Amino acid sequence: MQLNKMMKQAKKMMADMARTKEELARLSVEATAGGGMVTVQVSGDQKLLGIKIDPQCVDPEDVEMLEDLVLAAVNDGLRQAEKLAQQEMGKYTAGLNLPF
Repeated sequence: MQLNKMMKQAKKMMADMARTKEELARLSVEATAGGGMVTVQVSGDQKLLGIKIDPQCVDPEDVEMLEDLVLAAVNDGLRQAEKLAQQEMGKYTAGLNLPF
């Protein structure tokens, strides 16, 4: 009897986790670098959705600076998206050390 109850709870948890993963794909975070010169949008499931670059920071003589700004913004966006995912999925995986 106890095993059946545990199995039902596990199935419910898996269904809840699947719904949360779907919701994460619809959520997004925004990150900037260079005082807003580069802005990126990243989904909760850690996919890069968009990049906006202020034309003022496009300098053919200093492409390396633009590359650094894009890299910084993308990395910050990915960190924020990962944190969002951990918060949402942590509701179900607290203490279980499960990948998602």
